[in-house]
Amino acid sequence: MTPHGPLAEFPRRLADIGVRVEARESPGLAPTQLIVVKATDWSRLGIEARSWGCRWVASWGEEVDAEGGATIRINTCFEHAGAYLVARTAVPRAAPVLASHTTSYPAADRPERHIRDMLGVVFSDHPDARRWTRHQAWSQSEYPLRRDFPAAGSPQARTPADHQYNFLLAQGSGVYEIPVGPVHAGIIEPGHFRFQAVGETVLKLEERLGYTHKGIEKIAEGRDVDGLARLAARVSGDSTVAHAWAACMAMEKAAGLDLPPRAVWLRALMCERERVANHVGDIGAILNDIAFAFGFYQFARLREVWQRASREAFGHRFMMDCIVPGGVAADLDPRFIATMRDEARLLGQQIGKLMAIINDLPSVADRVRGTGVLKPEYAKALGCVGYVGRASGMDFDVRRDAPYPPYDKLTFKVPVHHYGDVNARARMRLEEITASLGLIEALLSGLPPGPVRAAWTHPAAGAEGLGLVEGWRGEILSFVRFGADGRIARFFPRDPSWTTWPALELLIHDNIVPDFPVCNKSVNGSYSGQDL
Repeated sequence: MTPHGPLAEFPRRLADIGVRVEARESPGLAPTQLIVVKATDWSRLGIEARSWGCRWVASWGEEVDAEGGATIRINTCFEHAGAYLVARTAVPRAAPVLASHTTSYPAADRPERHIRDMLGVVFSDHPDARRWTRHQAWSQSEYPLRRDFPAAGSPQARTPADHQYNFLLAQGSGVYEIPVGPVHAGIIEPGHFRFQAVGETVLKLEERLGYTHKGIEKIAEGRDVDGLARLAARVSGDSTVAHAWAACMAMEKAAGLDLPPRAVWLRALMCERERVANHVGDIGAILNDIAFAFGFYQFARLREVWQRASREAFGHRFMMDCIVPGGVAADLDPRFIATMRDEARLLGQQIGKLMAIINDLPSVADRVRGTGVLKPEYAKALGCVGYVGRASGMDFDVRRDAPYPPYDKLTFKVPVHHYGDVNARARMRLEEITASLGLIEALLSGLPPGPVRAAWTHPAAGAEGLGLVEGWRGEILSFVRFGADGRIARFFPRDPSWTTWPALELLIHDNIVPDFPVCNKSVNGSYSGQDL
């Protein structure tokens, strides 16, 4: 593969400063470039990538065999102007020490801690030595993603409490602490929030997540392709379509499989329906958190009607397990095409009427304008994507900037705002709904004929693939490596929530404590999505 795009010159720049770069061929990663650097140059790689203007996307590790014995391979993905690059290095399993990218990219903080917890890699200059993923579920000498660790582990009768986790404290007269969670009053998943406040003003918020750890990466090992697709669909239940699509895309690229056009158009149709359902539900939930019950009920009603239509057309309200390796599980009955067009048109009209009421209420505007501002420089530093990033000026959308079928044949508007407050994030959802309704019309009108699934062919052992999909929260990355007999050797999914959860900690500063629920809902990170 010949490097191209805005990142094509980056390896040459590294070589110019004395970093030895080896370009590798990996068809399943295409068009993403793959380079290999020495572990001793890993820090310089991060520094140069930042100075080049690259966005840090994800890091993941895996244990592999090498001539000198078992090693831990570390991969980091960067993006610049729609072009992607994966940088790779390796450290010996016996002494896995590597420089951290956190000093160059704050977004690398928790992912590197996750790699340390799961594989035992010590990031020598990482600013935070606290556990992130594992809490107290296994000992400090056990690393679940190493090959000698059993998937079932060795669970204790009762997992010890994680009471020794040292939250960072704010100091000063009148400062007090508010612990919230991990168990909440509603049906949301568990997550702990530790506030430092003076009066009602929040000085600092620190999150402690990881209570929904499912062992996704470990239990993916040894699965067949259908089993991995089902597992990916459960990384984050509200993004079941997007995660399944990204995982299937990665597997299909590794296998060199071409999909029937009708299959990818149906995938996009489901993904846009998923986007609309979640944005509609979120707008209602934001209104609920400012005590505007009428708006909450109305948007919840619209979401439910929309999801029931998805069940009628695809067999499941969330369209779970509808995306399978090689295509989709079932075709769309022609009788639903006209129904979906009418439904989309009606939804747009009803949302317009509701927003005319909501926009006329000063009490609503007072709660969302200027509340929870995520400054553009913070969004850029964290690499925020999706509606959180675009509400703070980060103009990036995988569908447009790194287009994949069928979006490479569709035209649509990607909304962007710059105020970065709750109101901007709500407006992002509204405008994305409008764009998605237009895409749904285009997808239904242009739906090509033909089969909806291609026959699967097992890739060779060692084949790898990278899937990139714009989910409703933003960019989703999935990496897959195959082992023998067409079984999965490594699966890593990166949900956008890895970057949006840290954003919540920043945007709540100098807001009042009662505004936390609406700030939190305006971000709506997935607990499950960032906790593999």
